[in-house]
Amino acid sequence: MKVEPPTKVSRSFTQTLCAPPDEVFPLLCPVREAEWVNGWRPSLVLTDSGGGEPGCIFVTPGIPQDSVWIMTEFDRERHAVEILKVIPGVVVGKIEVRLRPHGDGESQADITYTYTALSDYGTEMLEGFTEPHFVSFMETWENELNHFLTTGTKLDLR
Repeated sequence: MKVEPPTKVSRSFTQTLCAPPDEVFPLLCPVREAEWVNGWRPSLVLTDSGGGEPGCIFVTPGIPQDSVWIMTEFDRERHAVEILKVIPGVVVGKIEVRLRPHGDGESQADITYTYTALSDYGTEMLEGFTEPHFVSFMETWENELNHFLTTGTKLDLR
């Protein structure tokens, strides 16, 4: 048995969204995200309800291999989502999203991504998960979601 300290990186960001938590929350599921996230195309979603729920599993294509996502929390009352993302033999990630009211009819989303490497390749991947990369990713996500909330259409990023 090999026991060692983990190699991990955690990044957090707060988004300001132009709708209240009750309106934003349903969009934070693997099925509804396809309506507003450019390039989001899970190849498989396993769900009893047809959307986000604890135990929902979804698969996305990727390199070096597919990612398996497991929704461990989808709490409509607390506006809280937690998802584990596994790239077997490479990394395990935990994504946490908490929505809270902000201002007049807006929300803030407190988002934390924590990745732990499972291999040398995973450690290399984490080296690319820099603060500037994460901020850019979060700002794009915020812009896409706000565009959808105001127009009902996906933002054209071309």
